[in-house]
Amino acid sequence: MDNLLFWIVPAASIVALLFARIFYVGMMKESEGTERMARIASHVRTGAMSYLRQQYKIVGVVFIILAIVFAIMAYGFQLQNAWVPVAFLTGGFFSGLAGFLGMKTATNASARTANAAQRSLDSGLRVAFRSGAVMGLVVVGLGLLDISFWYIILDRFMDVTGPQKLTAITTTMLTFGMGASTQALFARVGGGIYTKAADVGADLVGKVEAGIPEDDPRNPATIADNVGDNVGDVAGMGADLYESYCGSILATAALGAAAFMNTGDEVMQLKAVMAPMLIAAVGILLSIVGIFCVRTKENANIRELLGSLSLGTNLSSILIVGATFLILWALGIDNWAWISCAVVVGLIVGIVIGRATEYYTSQSYKPTQRLSESGTTGPATVIISGIGLGMISTAIPVIAVVVGIILSYWFASGFDFTNVGMGLYGIGIAAVGMLSTLGITLATDAYGPIADNAGGNAEMSGLGENVRRRTDALDSLGNTTAATGKGFAIGSAALTGLALLASYIEEIRIGMARLGETFIQIGDRAVDLHQASFTDFMTYFDVNLMNPKVLSGMFIGSMMAFLFCGLTMNAVGRAAAHMVEEVRRQFREIKGILEGKAEPDYARCVRISTKGAQQEMIFPSVLAIVVPILIGVIFGVPGVIGLLTGGLSAGFVLAIFMANAGGAWDNAKKYVEEGNFGGKGSDVHKATVVGDTVGDPFKDTSGPSLNILIKLMSMVAIVMAGLTVAWSLF
Repeated sequence: MDNLLFWIVPAASIVALLFARIFYVGMMKESEGTERMARIASHVRTGAMSYLRQQYKIVGVVFIILAIVFAIMAYGFQLQNAWVPVAFLTGGFFSGLAGFLGMKTATNASARTANAAQRSLDSGLRVAFRSGAVMGLVVVGLGLLDISFWYIILDRFMDVTGPQKLTAITTTMLTFGMGASTQALFARVGGGIYTKAADVGADLVGKVEAGIPEDDPRNPATIADNVGDNVGDVAGMGADLYESYCGSILATAALGAAAFMNTGDEVMQLKAVMAPMLIAAVGILLSIVGIFCVRTKENANIRELLGSLSLGTNLSSILIVGATFLILWALGIDNWAWISCAVVVGLIVGIVIGRATEYYTSQSYKPTQRLSESGTTGPATVIISGIGLGMISTAIPVIAVVVGIILSYWFASGFDFTNVGMGLYGIGIAAVGMLSTLGITLATDAYGPIADNAGGNAEMSGLGENVRRRTDALDSLGNTTAATGKGFAIGSAALTGLALLASYIEEIRIGMARLGETFIQIGDRAVDLHQASFTDFMTYFDVNLMNPKVLSGMFIGSMMAFLFCGLTMNAVGRAAAHMVEEVRRQFREIKGILEGKAEPDYARCVRISTKGAQQEMIFPSVLAIVVPILIGVIFGVPGVIGLLTGGLSAGFVLAIFMANAGGAWDNAKKYVEEGNFGGKGSDVHKATVVGDTVGDPFKDTSGPSLNILIKLMSMVAIVMAGLTVAWSLF
C-alpha cells in the first residue's frame, strides 16, 4: 500500500510539468502586439538570456570545484556518502533549470500581457498570472521529480540495511538541497544586484533629475531595468523557492526517519518519510485547481485584484487541509490527526505572514499611505518612516512563527514536550504545509515582474492611456504580491531552518558511525550511537548557552546576516553608481535623447549591469559556503549549532524588515503617482522616488537573499558534518 502511494509523488510532478507546458503554449499563442512591442520584448529577452548564460558559466566553475572537494571527502577520506557529489550537482542543475524556464516564460509574456490588456483588465491578468503559474508549476514539478528520482535510486542501490537505511537515504538526499541552495544564492544575489543597479540608475537620473516617466524609452537604463526584473525576480525567485520547497520536504523526511529509528519500527518510519512527499504531491494538484479560479472584472481596484488572487490561493489552502487529514489517515501514521493539525498550523502561519505583509506594503492600507504622506516634508522623513515601518512589521510574522513552532511541536509530539523527535518532525511538516500550495503562491509572485515588464512595454510602445491604466493596476498588484511572496519565502525559511538544524544532528550521527564510533559517553553511561536521542547528543557535545563555543557561533551567525546584507547593499551601490554616471553621460553627450530624436545606447547599460552583477556576486556567495566549514573545523559541533541558531534568528527578522520596508517604499511612490499628494513630478513624488531607490536593494537583493543564506549555511553544515566530527581544533 505504502509503495503504491509513493507513485503519486512522481505522477504529480509530471502533471505539474504538463500543465506548465499547457500554460506556456497558451501564452505563446497570444499576440505580442505591434512590431515595436515585439522589438522591445526581444531586446529584454536577449539581455536576460545573455546575462543568465554568463552567470551559469561562473556558477558552473564553483559547482565543479565543490563537487571535486566532495568527491575527495567521499572517495579519499570516506567522510561522506559516495552519492554526495552527484546529488549535489543535480540539485544545482534543477534549481538553475527552474529559474531558466521561468525566465524564458516571463520574457515572452510581457508584451503579450500588454497586448491582452488592450482587450480588458481580466485578459491582461489571465495572461500574466498563468505565465507566472508556469514558474510555480515548473518549480514544484522539477522539485518533486528530483526527490522521487533520488529516493528510487538510493532505495535500490544504497548498501545499508535496517532502520538506518531510511536515515542514510534522507540525509544523503539533503545534499542535492545544498546544490539547489548554492545555485539559488548566486541567482538571487547576482540577479538582485543586476536589477537594482539598473532600477536605481533609471529612477534617480530619469525620474528625479530629468523628470521623465518610468519606463520612458528616452531613458538609457530602461531596457536594463526590464531585464533585471526577469533575472532577479523571476530566475532568482524560482531558484530560491525551488530550494525552499525541496529543503522543507527533505528535512522533514529526514526527521521522520530519525524519529522512528530508535524504535526499530521500519513500517512507521517509511510512512513518516513518505508523508511530506505525498502532502506536497497533492498540493500540486490542488494548486492547479486554484490557478483556474483566478479572474477579475473590468475597472477593478487594488483590493478587488488582490481578492481575485486570494480566491485561488485560499481555495487551494482550504482543500489541502482536508487532503492532509485524508493522506495521513490513509498512510495509517501514528497520531495522524494531530500531525495533520501541524500541517494546518503551517498553512495558517503562511497566511498570517502573507496578510501582514500585504497590510504593511499595499497602498490600499494606512501604513503605506502614511509613508507617502511623509514625503510632504522631504526624502529624509520618507526614509525614516520607511525604516520604522519595516521594523514594526516584523512583529506579526515573528509572533506567528513562534506560535507555529510551539503548536506544531506540541501537536506532533502528542502533547509531550519530551518527545523531541516527533516534535521536531511536527515543525518540519508545518513547513511542508506552508509550502504545499507553492504552485499557486509562486504564480502570484512571478506574476509581479511580468506585469511590471508589461507596463514598461506599454509605456515604451506608446499605447493608449486606457491600456497604461490597466497595466499600472496590474503592476501595483504585482508589487504587493511580490512583497507577500518574499514574506512567504522568508517565513518558510524559518521553519525549514529549524528542521535542517535538527537534521544536522542526524548527519553528525552518521559521520561518527562512518569514523567507527559505536557508543557515545554521557556521564558514567555509554549510549549506543544509533539509540541516542537528540537530547543525548546535545549533552554529549555540551550544547548549552554557557558553552563559549555555542555563544561564539551565535554571535558569528548573527553577524553573518548583517555582513551579508552590507556586502550586497554596497555591491548594488557600486553598480548603481556606474549606471547613474552612464545615464548622465548619454543625456549629456547624445544630442536629442530627451527630445525623442535620438535612440539611447541601451546595450551599454545592459553590459554595465551584467558586469557589476557578475563581479559582485561571487564574494558574498562564497562566504556563505566557507564560514560554516571554518566554524566546524575551529569550534566543532557546538560552534556550528550556535552559528546556525544565530544566523536563523537574526537573518529571519532582518529579512522581514528589509523586504517589507522596501515593498512599502515602492508602493508609497506608486500611491503618489496615482495623483495623491501632488502626483507625478511633484516634490513629494521626488521624495518617494528617493525612498524607493533606497528600498530597491532592501526588497530585491539583500532581504530575499537572507532566507537562502539561512538554509545554505545549514545545508553546508549538514554536508560537511563528516569533516566537523573528524577534525575540530577546540
